[in-house]
Amino acid sequence: MIETRNIFEKTGKTAIVLVGMMGAGKSTVGRRLADRLDLKFYDADAEIEKAAGMSVSELFELHGEASFRSGEARVIDRILGEENIVLATGGGAVTNSDSRSRIKECAVSIWLKADIDTILRRATRRDTRPLLKSGDPQETLNRLLAERRELYAEADLHIESQPGPHINTVNHIIDELTAFAETAAG
Repeated sequence: MIETRNIFEKTGKTAIVLVGMMGAGKSTVGRRLADRLDLKFYDADAEIEKAAGMSVSELFELHGEASFRSGEARVIDRILGEENIVLATGGGAVTNSDSRSRIKECAVSIWLKADIDTILRRATRRDTRPLLKSGDPQETLNRLLAERRELYAEADLHIESQPGPHINTVNHIIDELTAFAETAAG
């Protein structure tokens, strides 16, 4: 397996960023990936909540999605100012062009994919997803995925969430990162 520093040296990037739908497993997989690669882990939503002193749901309710996305872009920009990190973004982070540009500039991006049934099951476990609070959650998820698919597809790597323990997905990501870095190095 390639050493983490070699991934960054060969790709010219300083971070690994996970993008994808809510419930795809970005935070859980990202945390484990960071542990395996001995990198610092950030969860964008947790960092936003820390900076704002309130939950993502409260931010959406009090200020609306546009304001939330603006703040999210600032937090992502700040985090990507660091090196040797893994960042799990919120599902809608890619809808902000500044965030997409910053991710492309600084990071190897990974679209963590999961089937809609898995996403629905995971995303509705807790009542903390503001975009799922009204209407049919499955319809909302299908709509959001349709709207964002092309944006997620801009990621450097597309990784299917693997069945079984999350370490299976982490191992798959590491294999793909290694191959990507070797290709990037020429």
